[in-house]
Amino acid sequence: MGYNNRSSHGPYAPPALDGLSLAMGSKSNSASKIQVDHARIEAAVREILCAVGENPDREGLLETPSRVARMYEEIFAGLREDPRKHMQKTFAEKYDEMVLVRDITFASCCEHHLLPFFGECSIAYVPNGKIIGLSKIPKLVDLFAQRLQVQEDLTHQIGTALQEAIKPKGLAVFMSATHLCAVMRN
Repeated sequence: MGYNNRSSHGPYAPPALDGLSLAMGSKSNSASKIQVDHARIEAAVREILCAVGENPDREGLLETPSRVARMYEEIFAGLREDPRKHMQKTFAEKYDEMVLVRDITFASCCEHHLLPFFGECSIAYVPNGKIIGLSKIPKLVDLFAQRLQVQEDLTHQIGTALQEAIKPKGLAVFMSATHLCAVMRN
């Protein structure tokens, strides 16, 4: 359990859940049931520190495993929340001009190197009789960003979620990001 096979999970399902029941809206299996195993993370971080030649018992590193576990719980919170709950409320609207939400800042974590990538996202859509509250769009970006992934998947997840929620006439999701795995490794 915990292996992420996106082909069976869909854009909403956290990897450790039954993707089909969550994607179909089942209430029996909730994302909030996923718990972060602090002890396992702490042991793994301690082992990594030893493996790279560091002393995990030196003063500056004594609390690092615990800090990393708490940080992972925070930055991967999107694994424990179903983004659709923020898109349930839509509004009937005859407006048919483009809606644009620009410069939404986000931070996520690369699934290949476990390093952050961050940047800005802009989303535009042409309503088709339904709109979503503007504040829900940045929330959607944040929730999907709080998962291990690549930028391409993040972009696709956001677009798919909006497409399913409001079925616009047209939709564009543009993301520009700095990837620390590329910056730090040249």
